[in-house]
Amino acid sequence: MLKPSLQLRLGQQLTMTPQLQQAIKLLQLPVMDLQTHIREVLESNVMLEAEESDRAIDEPETTAAEAEEAARAETEVDADSSWEETQLTAADSNWSSGESGGSGENREFADRSGITLHDHLLWQLQLESPGERVFVIGQAVLDVINEDGYLSEGLDSVQATLQPDIRASIEEIETVLMLIQRFDPPGVGARTVGESLSLQLRQLDPETPGRELAETLALDHLEDVAQQNFSQLRRKLRCTEEELHEALLLVRGCHPRPGASVNTTPPDYVVPDVYVRKIDNRWIVEINGEAAPKLRVNDTYAGLLGRGSGNTTLKAQLQEARWLVRSLEIRTDTMLKVARTIVERQHEFLDRGDEAMKPLVLRDVAEAVDMHESTISRVTNGKYMHTPRGVFEFKYFFSTNLGGADGSEHSSTEIRARIKRMIGQENPAKPLSDSRIAQALSGDGIKVARRTVAKYREGMAIPSSSERKRLAVR
Repeated sequence: MLKPSLQLRLGQQLTMTPQLQQAIKLLQLPVMDLQTHIREVLESNVMLEAEESDRAIDEPETTAAEAEEAARAETEVDADSSWEETQLTAADSNWSSGESGGSGENREFADRSGITLHDHLLWQLQLESPGERVFVIGQAVLDVINEDGYLSEGLDSVQATLQPDIRASIEEIETVLMLIQRFDPPGVGARTVGESLSLQLRQLDPETPGRELAETLALDHLEDVAQQNFSQLRRKLRCTEEELHEALLLVRGCHPRPGASVNTTPPDYVVPDVYVRKIDNRWIVEINGEAAPKLRVNDTYAGLLGRGSGNTTLKAQLQEARWLVRSLEIRTDTMLKVARTIVERQHEFLDRGDEAMKPLVLRDVAEAVDMHESTISRVTNGKYMHTPRGVFEFKYFFSTNLGGADGSEHSSTEIRARIKRMIGQENPAKPLSDSRIAQALSGDGIKVARRTVAKYREGMAIPSSSERKRLAVR
């Protein structure tokens, strides 16, 4: 029978402290997420405050007389000039200052209208003033038009949606659809790609050479156009090569996704974490100080708390503030070490481009900075480096090693660049096949299989040799 007993055992256990957990969390946050996190902490923790950047104090201050004179000049407007002329003059001056002003800054204005394709079509339907019944049917049709501008459901589905409030026939819904198909952008409201292209072609001048033939191609022979069966098309349509060429140009000038011209997403701007510059033939790495505000502990509140205060909430906030400041310092130091190591290993890429990229894996950087590979992975994920060659994610500088026949090291990025250069310099009438490219690389000491060349070529969206030859002949 088992009896209860006491036993003493020795063991070791790795425990992550709250400070370490916070440091790891901040380390893997991108710049935008880090800024959001810092703003939230500043609002909730009174022990933290943002350090204000030093401003130049030697700028001359505006005197009261100068301010009064400037205000008088702004209010004095010629009585003969209208309000519209004043606004146009101001707009012209803004554009001229953006283009050729003394600052030389390149001004960019992002599209923040937020108008969707559905809103754009609904606005045009309201302008038609078609009556209440047609307007309701039109709204139901607009609801089944997707972001690409195509009908995502059939007209029978629209008919079922309208019931029991409105009992409309398929013919009536078809009539409303034909009204919508005349809206901007051209080709919207189509069921298929061929119908969309046909709607776009119908808006051309009827005297446009090749328009009728282009409509026939879009509606009945779009598959042959995609397969580039031009000889069969000439026999089917009984047209000359010149007539077919004119029609194909019209078809290719149409937009296969008409809704995309309205559903424009605002551009995503990347905030670099570090800047890389070459000074005196040396590559210098600097942290982007504007990426996130610098934090410090509020000395006033901390001093009051240190005089024997028993407020546990403020004590917890003070400890949290000190941990956060220290964690941000660790994040900055770690990122700077990793960035400097990457630049040191890939300085030839910064000098000469992709063909000089060296093989680099996480283990190499981890050993150089004396950290674990998982830490390097967190640092390189979602972090960006601003270089004279552009803005790159840290991950871009890592690539596998494809050793050469003579024992040399070659990265996959280098091989992609070589393949792209060879194809760019080839004779269009005799394009290089994947096998010939592999043989040429082997001659340079890079042993690469044909299927590897094909995989890299397809990854760069480069057509095969046969397709490139057809494009060149055409």
